[in-house]
Amino acid sequence: MLYDTNRGTGKYLSSDTTTAETTNATTLTSFNSNGFSLGVNASYNGNGTTYASWTFRKAAKFFDVVTWTGNGTAGRTIAHNLSSVPGCIIVKRTDTSANWAVYHRASAKSGYTPEQSVLSLNLTNAVTDDSQAWNNTAPTTSVFTVGSDSKTNASGGTYVAYLFAHDAGGFGDAGTDSVVSCGSYTGNTTTPPFVNCGFEPQWVLVRAATTGSDWLILDNMRGVFTGSADEPFFEANTSGAESTNVRLAFNATGFTPEGGGTATSADGETHIYIAIRRGPMKTPTVGTEVFHAKVARDASSTTVPSYSAPFNVDLAFSRFRIDGQENYIGSRLQGLRKMDTTVTSAESASTDFAFDYQTGWGNIGGASSNFISWMFRRAPGFFDVVCYTGTSVARTVTHNLAAVPELMIVKDRTASASWVAYSASTGPSICGSLNSTSDFFNVGTAYFNSTVPTSSLVTIGANGTVNASGNNYVAYLFATLAGVSKVGSYTGTGTTLSIDCGFTAGARFVLIKRTDSSGDWYVWDTARGIISGNDPYLLLNSTAAEVTNTDYIDPLSSGFQISSTAPAAINASGGSFIFLAIA
Repeated sequence: MLYDTNRGTGKYLSSDTTTAETTNATTLTSFNSNGFSLGVNASYNGNGTTYASWTFRKAAKFFDVVTWTGNGTAGRTIAHNLSSVPGCIIVKRTDTSANWAVYHRASAKSGYTPEQSVLSLNLTNAVTDDSQAWNNTAPTTSVFTVGSDSKTNASGGTYVAYLFAHDAGGFGDAGTDSVVSCGSYTGNTTTPPFVNCGFEPQWVLVRAATTGSDWLILDNMRGVFTGSADEPFFEANTSGAESTNVRLAFNATGFTPEGGGTATSADGETHIYIAIRRGPMKTPTVGTEVFHAKVARDASSTTVPSYSAPFNVDLAFSRFRIDGQENYIGSRLQGLRKMDTTVTSAESASTDFAFDYQTGWGNIGGASSNFISWMFRRAPGFFDVVCYTGTSVARTVTHNLAAVPELMIVKDRTASASWVAYSASTGPSICGSLNSTSDFFNVGTAYFNSTVPTSSLVTIGANGTVNASGNNYVAYLFATLAGVSKVGSYTGTGTTLSIDCGFTAGARFVLIKRTDSSGDWYVWDTARGIISGNDPYLLLNSTAAEVTNTDYIDPLSSGFQISSTAPAAINASGGSFIFLAIA
C-alpha cells in the first residue's frame, strides 16, 4: 500500500494491482513530524501481525511526489522539485484501473531509449517500447514530459508520480554526498558483480529489466546480511508474504547480488535498481546518540525488543552479570547470528539476536535485572561495522567510518579463530586478542599487512585468521570523536591517574586492556555504576561473573580516573595500556 501527503490520509494505491485509488479512513490516519499513525483496520494494524514500512521525505536531490490531471495532449510537461534530473519516475493513474508506468534512466528496450521505454510496477513483463508514455523526451531538473498514453496523461484522468533523483549530491556534512542511486548491472551467478553506488544502501528496489522479473524490495531493518542466504524480501508486484531465498549483500560502497532468483542475478541480463543510502550521515555530537547501556531486559517474554535504546542498534553485547556466562555479541549486518568474545568459535545462528526494531534489539524474552547490554549505532567519526569475504591475498577493505580507525576488532565468522585486536598506539604489526589475556605481540604483516588504516580503507594481511579464502569476517572499527568517544593509551603510574578524554560530563563506558603484559579486557559503565566508591566490572575475555567489590576507576568530568588501588592489569607503574571511552 502506498500513501502520500499529496493525496492525503486514508487514500492508498496497491503496487501489485491496477486498481484505482482506494479510500479507507481506518488505515493511515495522519502524517506526523516523526512518522505516521494508523487506525484500527485489521488489514493494516492487525493485533500481533508483523509489518514493514518505508517512509520517504520530500527533499531536493532525493525524492518528490507530484499529482496532476491529464489533458490527453502529447508533450505535456509536469513540474517537479527534485532540483536534479530524475533517475526513476513511478506513475499511477488514480481515478480508474490502469497499469503502473515506470521510467528508469538505465532501462530501455533494445533499439530504444529509456524515454521510449516503459515498465509496469504491478507486472513481471520485460521492458517494452512506448513512445507515448514519456513522449520520447528526457526529464530535466525541473520537469518531466508525458505523452498521450492513458497510463500517464488521459484527458480528465488523475495521476500521482513518485520521483527519485540519481547521484545528485546535496547531503552530508559537506553537502556533496548523494543519498539515492538509480543504476543498472549485468547479472552473473558465477562471478557476482559488485554494484558501486558510492555509498552503503539501506533500501534497494531491484529487478531484471530485459526479461520478465519480480520487483524485489530489500532493506537493512529486516536484514541484508553479508555471508548468509536468509535475506527477507518483498515483491512489489505481488501480495505475497515475505520470502527469504535471495542474497544481496550490502557493503560500504554498494551491494553484491550473491545469488538467488532471476530478479537479482540472472546471467547476462540487465538489472535495474533504486538504492537509498544508509544513515546517519551527520556526525554525532553527543554520546547518547550512538551508545546506550541497558541494565535488565525489558518487560515480559512476549515483549520485543528485549533491550530498548534511543536509536537503531547496529551492534550489541548481551551478558548475564551474576553467574559466569558467555559474552555474546552480534550486529545488524550479521543478521540472526551471535559470537562469543570469550572463545575462538565461529558465529552461530540465534533468533535472539534480532535487530529489526526501530529502538533497541533482541528477541530473547523474559524480564531480568541480571543482564547488561551495551548498544552501539554506526555513525561517521565514531563507529562502523564492516563485513567481508576472505581471499588469502593481502588486500584493502572499504569502510564508512569517515575517520582513521584507532581500535579495530576482527573475527572470522566461518571458522574457529582468535579475535584480532588492533590499536593505533601499538601499530599494525603489534596486535592482541580479545578472547585472551595475552599481551600485544609482533604479528608482522600477517593481520594488517603492516599498514596503518586510512579514513576509507583497512588493509588486511594474507593470514587465515583475518583473510582465509571464502571465509566470512566482521570488523568493528572505533575512532576518537570530540565530545563523543576517545580511543587512546596511557602509561601506568601505580598511583591515582586522571585520563582526560575531552568530555564535559565524564565517561559512560570504559574499556581498558594492558598491551605490554598479560591482562584482561575490563569494562565499566555508568548504568551499573562509575562512582567514587566500588564500580562493577565485567571482562570481555572471560565468563567470570561481574565483580562488584572493587574501586578501580572513578568519575572524572573530562573522562575517567584510575584509582591507586587498581591492579597491575590496569595501572602498573610503567605499563602500557589502551582504552576506549564513550561520553
